[in-house]
Amino acid sequence: MTLSPTLLQASELGIRLEIVNGLPLWEAQPVYRHQKHIERILGGITRCEDSLSACECVHAVDVYIQFPNGLKRPDISIFCREPSEEEQDSALTMIPEAVIEVVSKGFEAKDLEIGPPFYLSQGVKDVIVFDPLTLLVLHVRRDRTTRQVSPVVIALEAGCRVLV
Repeated sequence: MTLSPTLLQASELGIRLEIVNGLPLWEAQPVYRHQKHIERILGGITRCEDSLSACECVHAVDVYIQFPNGLKRPDISIFCREPSEEEQDSALTMIPEAVIEVVSKGFEAKDLEIGPPFYLSQGVKDVIVFDPLTLLVLHVRRDRTTRQVSPVVIALEAGCRVLV
């Protein structure tokens, strides 16, 4: 899938457009504080040494992913393998093992209320939402939701570990 001209124009204007179950959502491009937390979290993504999983814990930052019921740009997506060469120049269609969202001020509902159920319904196993203002770390799986305070290490189902 190629990205539509509308999505590309929005990006040029500093707007992130996403579609969730047919509902268009927008968000301003991330500010410095947001990006700083993403970089910090990226440095804390590792493979669990004691895991029997073959997951490589590959991460992607702010890339479009075409889900069966929408198009999203998670702040961080974690995959078990690199996307194929053919897929790297368009929206990814691989479903991430985990996604991490850093809450942007004014867009709390998008990240805390809309995102987690959507991601789970699309096959993502772990959804982590970090709010830098409150230090809340929401970890959502199909069978449970936990609320913790950053910094915290979270073991993902895929065999990766994340320091949030």
